[in-house]
Amino acid sequence: MQTQSAPSVAAPAARRLSPDLIIIAGCLIAVLTFGPRSALGVFQIPVLQEFGWGSDTFSFAMAIQYLLWGVGQPFAGAMADRFGSRAVLVVGTLLYAGGLALMSVSTTPLAFDLTAGVLMGFGLSGCSFNLVIGAFSKLLPENRRSTAFGLGTAAGSFGQFLFSPLAGALVANAGWQTTGFIFAALMLIVVPLTAAVASPPMSAATATGPAPQSFRQALAEAFGHRSYVLLVLGFFTCGFQLAFVTIHFQKYVVEAGLDASVGYWAFALVGIFNMAGSFGAGWLGNRVPRRWVLSFIYLSRSLVTIAFISLPATTWSAYVFGALTGLLWLSTVPPTSSLIGLMFGTRYFATLYGFAFFSHQVGGFIGLVMSGYIREATGSYTLMWWASIALGVASALINLPIVEKPVQRTAPATA
Repeated sequence: MQTQSAPSVAAPAARRLSPDLIIIAGCLIAVLTFGPRSALGVFQIPVLQEFGWGSDTFSFAMAIQYLLWGVGQPFAGAMADRFGSRAVLVVGTLLYAGGLALMSVSTTPLAFDLTAGVLMGFGLSGCSFNLVIGAFSKLLPENRRSTAFGLGTAAGSFGQFLFSPLAGALVANAGWQTTGFIFAALMLIVVPLTAAVASPPMSAATATGPAPQSFRQALAEAFGHRSYVLLVLGFFTCGFQLAFVTIHFQKYVVEAGLDASVGYWAFALVGIFNMAGSFGAGWLGNRVPRRWVLSFIYLSRSLVTIAFISLPATTWSAYVFGALTGLLWLSTVPPTSSLIGLMFGTRYFATLYGFAFFSHQVGGFIGLVMSGYIREATGSYTLMWWASIALGVASALINLPIVEKPVQRTAPATA
């Protein structure tokens, strides 16, 4: 039987905009959509103080958001692959903005779960930088994809850098409810930007790879591929670690006796340093094996965390932790996404990346449920830090056996 590999080939020639303009628009979308959800940790203390809830209540709403973001991602990716990215991005943005606005008038745990959890979770699945990465994979030539993935991820981190202190200042001066409404209004800027990253509907002209595949064949191929499964398992840890730090780091800092401003400025440093880390990971992924990059990132996260929790909590230790964590924050995304494109081509890229991201968000869901429960049951986050460390070491080992080459596929495949 004749076999062919699934090469990474150039994106369709019929592009309406230059690659630079596509990347700029995608990066602006990433800034705007990633910023508010990364700043939600700033909301925790004032929300708990106003309603008398425990950390587990707030954390559970955020866990729902992470889980539904992950659940919706494969479906959003499949819709973007089949019908083009623009409609999915617009609907996701409107749901996200609605969740932020309605969260601001939620006064019961159930209402908070439905708005900050359900609406924002499904909204993010349709408008986050994952959809932008999927559009990049179809609109950009292969030799610019890895770097563009890094730039898009770095842009999301700039959103974190921008929105974390902005949220802190707005919450302190205008209240958390007004801040939620302001962020909801800002999300509407995304709608006109989606025109620049509108990937075409699936057709023979836009699909890459050696032969047509059905949706089911693509999924069976991916989940029967050992390297893809290892990649997905490793990404679980990324979600576990990032969700815990995003939602609970600033509360941890306050409970350690530091000023609240130290927490949100340290978290802003995560965002600004991740710009360098994400771009560097994208650049490095074109030059060294990407599995090595991933293994290094996961192991380094564990080492940085060990140092942070072993030393006395000071302003400078929080800032150094923020900077070092930032270098390693979303730098997993460029090598992970480019490996999926390398192995399977771009026809079902958004779908397959969506399933990998689902694993990431399941990790986030479990991390948030555990962290809220452990904090209320033990009075500290110590056990959560050590769980994060152990998973980082495990993922460093899991990524090493990944084989970085296109799949071997029979031709032609029958739809």
